Amino acid sequence: MKIKVFVFNPFYENTYVVYDETTREAAIIDCGCLGVDEETRLKNFVDEEKLSIKYLLNTHLHLDHQFGNHFAVATWGVLPSAHEGDRYWENAFETQCMLFGIPQEVHNQSLGTMLREGDELTIGNFKLTVLHVPGHSAGSICFYNKKANVLFSGDALFRESIGRTDLPGGNHPQLIEGIKTKILTMCDETIVYTGHGESTTVEHERYNNPYL
Repeated sequence: MKIKVFVFNPFYENTYVVYDETTREAAIIDCGCLGVDEETRLKNFVDEEKLSIKYLLNTHLHLDHQFGNHFAVATWGVLPSAHEGDRYWENAFETQCMLFGIPQEVHNQSLGTMLREGDELTIGNFKLTVLHVPGHSAGSICFYNKKANVLFSGDALFRESIGRTDLPGGNHPQLIEGIKTKILTMCDETIVYTGHGESTTVEHERYNNPYL
């Protein structure tokens, strides 16, 4: 498994391209590119690496994590996949953009496949397993590869922090419970690729995260 990270948009959101070196199959996780420059950076990487985009995945549908979905669909023809619990944010996307004063023209993008706890997504020679960890949003999910000890946590878990829970669909006790039962039970060496900021490990968060 190869992982490329881009930091996009005014919210400094992490967009990941995860791909198999042999088959060149790939998934984009949280396509947050906003504006032509960021869209071009993402497309150039995919083209240069000769990748075939199989999945467009969303850990959740807050605006900064789906800015680039419309562009990605137009470019690679793959509809975004997310959890049913985040339908609210799919429908509120353009309103949220206006509230935050996003200057670029943005477009709402309808979803494709709905993801659920335990779903497995095959990308070349590896798989990502869906874990439903609500609390930051009702439909927050993580993508986990046990063999590689890699977790894409979205905004559920950050380095020494957690996602905010004061937005619609947020639930603080639910988020803490999900992190403790589904993430902190992973092996210490598991690398956590977060929705914002630097990556971390399960061991580091177990002993250093003040919220846990």
